[in-house]
Amino acid sequence: MVHPRRTPLAPLLSGAAALLLASATAQGIDVLAQAQVIDQKGFNVLGDVPPPTVANHTTLFIPPGTTKESLSEKPFHIYDGEFLDIIGTNPTLTLLKSSGTNPMFHEAAVWVPSTDDVFFVQNAGDPAAGTGLNKSAIIQKISLSQVTAEVSAERNATGKVDVHLVAATPAIINPNGATNYRNRILFAGEGQGSRVAPALYVMSHSAPYNATVILNNYFGRQFNSINDVAINPRTGDIYFTDTTYGYVQDFRPETVIQKQVWRFNETSGAVAVAADGFNMPNGITFSPDGHHAYVTDTGVIQGFFGRNSSFPSSIYRYDVEEDGTLSNRKTFAFIATGVPDGVHVDTKGNVYAGCGDGVHVFNPSGKLLGKIWIGSTVANFQFAGKGRVVILAQTELYYATLKAEGAFPGQLY
Repeated sequence: MVHPRRTPLAPLLSGAAALLLASATAQGIDVLAQAQVIDQKGFNVLGDVPPPTVANHTTLFIPPGTTKESLSEKPFHIYDGEFLDIIGTNPTLTLLKSSGTNPMFHEAAVWVPSTDDVFFVQNAGDPAAGTGLNKSAIIQKISLSQVTAEVSAERNATGKVDVHLVAATPAIINPNGATNYRNRILFAGEGQGSRVAPALYVMSHSAPYNATVILNNYFGRQFNSINDVAINPRTGDIYFTDTTYGYVQDFRPETVIQKQVWRFNETSGAVAVAADGFNMPNGITFSPDGHHAYVTDTGVIQGFFGRNSSFPSSIYRYDVEEDGTLSNRKTFAFIATGVPDGVHVDTKGNVYAGCGDGVHVFNPSGKLLGKIWIGSTVANFQFAGKGRVVILAQTELYYATLKAEGAFPGQLY
């Protein structure tokens, strides 16, 4: 096995990160037990830059001096010293469950603090799942009470945490995105065929999981396939992305309305466009203070049309005005491996995105601080309060511990 190049840590550190490392070292704690420094300067110039047929958004980048195995052995990759303040002195990554080829761990991760459960959904439209047109993707949950300190200390703890089916009444059709909302879970349903319209549903987080549709049209017109949803922390308004993945995955009609970000006030009933100009608007979240919104565009992935590298694989940032409108669009980050799918923030405003090789972490200026390397696609993930993250890697379910705290999980608005 080729091990990572041992880049000295000290030059990367300053301020709080340096103090954290010094304190951990004084206590005899090996911060790098599951972490490693990746020196980006070490591959700014490559002796042989592979052609696009070999290196593109579908392929993993393995930095010189590393292997896929060595990257997985120490999965917390430090690109900047600020990442130490995020991962803390003893980060861990644990595999909780595998599902073979069926993508059971896809999106809509929601943590419910009162029960310490985490909900998530199966992939709708994936041929390996058989979901989409013929049957709906399902909702599932785990109890984090089963993830003890002993379990989280293991790298592979499969079989030690139970996954439970959640049968909403009535069924939520092809759920994809979700968030906490008014002591319930708000789901984005992608719809099914031409007769079952995409919709926003609210569901109780305990049996019998009663569900209610709160929005399914815009002046009588169907949405395309609602993908993700977030709550403006200042106004409580619902924002959601509407894209055409239902169509390009063979379970919804061709584009029926522009692909946009929408805003919905359940109290007044008002529905309005918040932003347009996307190819495939996907993940959405807000900064902790609610002054910025982050929206991902995963246009490079076009379903049965294939992939198009001229389309976006980016995170965009907007200013959120006092009245809730979005302005001043700015490209926040571009993702080289896969696409930025689900996106979330911590209490300090750092931005986390599920990408083609794991979870990427950026500071509020868009600087890449580090990665939680999975070695495969992470569609989404969610903080479970302070220091805990559940990661959905399609056919694998992971649990990570670190220092950071999610900004919104558990907030009931």
